[in-house]
Amino acid sequence: MKFIIETYGCQMNVADSELIISILENYKSLQPEEMFEYTEDINQAQIIIFNTCSVRENAERRVLGRISNEISRKQRDRSILIGVVGCMAQRLGEKLNLKSNKRGIYPQIDFVAGVDQYEKLPEIIQECKKKHKFIAQTTFNYDENYTDLLPSRTNKLNAFVTIMRGCNNFCTYCIVPYTRGRERSRPVEEILKEIKQAGEEGYYDVTLLGQNVNSYRYEDINFPKLLQRANQIDSIKRLRFITSHPKDLSDELIEVMANSEKVCEHIHLPVQSGNNEILKRMNRNYTAEHYISTIQKLRNAMPNIAITTDVIAGFSGETEEQFMDTFNLMKEIRYDFAYMFKYSERSGTKATEFKDSVPEKERLARLQRLIDQQTIITTEKYKQKIGCVEEIYVESFSRKNANLLSGKTRDFKITVFEGDESLIHSFVKVKIIDAVGWTLKGKLIADD
Repeated sequence: MKFIIETYGCQMNVADSELIISILENYKSLQPEEMFEYTEDINQAQIIIFNTCSVRENAERRVLGRISNEISRKQRDRSILIGVVGCMAQRLGEKLNLKSNKRGIYPQIDFVAGVDQYEKLPEIIQECKKKHKFIAQTTFNYDENYTDLLPSRTNKLNAFVTIMRGCNNFCTYCIVPYTRGRERSRPVEEILKEIKQAGEEGYYDVTLLGQNVNSYRYEDINFPKLLQRANQIDSIKRLRFITSHPKDLSDELIEVMANSEKVCEHIHLPVQSGNNEILKRMNRNYTAEHYISTIQKLRNAMPNIAITTDVIAGFSGETEEQFMDTFNLMKEIRYDFAYMFKYSERSGTKATEFKDSVPEKERLARLQRLIDQQTIITTEKYKQKIGCVEEIYVESFSRKNANLLSGKTRDFKITVFEGDESLIHSFVKVKIIDAVGWTLKGKLIADD
């Protein structure tokens, strides 16, 4: 049976999709017709799986739109199965299928599997196919870490390695603890084995994943010690990690980052707000002063580090003065890039209980002010790279210009330049000659 997975949302979902492919492809059945085969061609797929995101309402709407687009395919061929996995599956469960709930969304959905039920997918799919009934399994299993399962990587050059699952932070605006469950860390040796194998297979750029990687702990090994050991693996050349929480970013971690040659000079450190009252209301468990101090420590240890962030404009109860604290913090810190959003309620989160919402028009206006300021800062940051020589990991041809190669700097900036296809999957030196938008343009430096 051929299957396809469409993935929405964060890198954790990308990693989970690769895990699901591995689980299905390695499933051993006595019947050849029940074996699973991954395809990237939806026209060949007998099973269509949507790996979903619930962080924002728009993310759910997007995937529901895609499901509706595939309904006609299922109507033409009743043997096709449609399944939903991931965060939206965990959040909505049986509500996704009209047959099991009168307020459901689509009767054409055949199965739903939560984030801790992926190993049961082969049996779930077989039962759906044989009994022609809807199945939903969304029970959390806090012992589930998918031990001894190696993913089937779909990205040809970059490897994502999940080091922990779940989240214990309960930020008041965030649905993740309710869709991903409680925090649990994978065994150290298992992680190191996966990193080593990825490198041996040619994945030189490895990103460690977790909802909050800083809080990783397995027995007596914390995240800095794990990162230190990963840096010693010979088969890889670059190490990254996401996402970090400011309250857990320790001096020990900063020291390890600065002294580990494979750890790249980039960190994504969500601030969300620059006002202490709003941060408390968000349950972020740090102050603006602590955050700024952490940034100073990072830059003292690594002067060339690139820092990116997430920011929410117009959180419930935010006054103009409190918004200006965020505006001014961003102006002071000067991020290389920022993901900025207007606040939107998520059903099931603590923040839905707050009754002092900021009007939509004002939220949008505040967001635009942040975007306008950050655009100027990002442009200036990228222009500062002109004249610098950067090490580029060449990944592909440019999406916008097929005559140019594209890759990333160590500090995670996309760079395009002229070069031969043979350079893909290699490291080259490039002199930056221009910066357009969020892209650097460079000239290949020939080897001596």
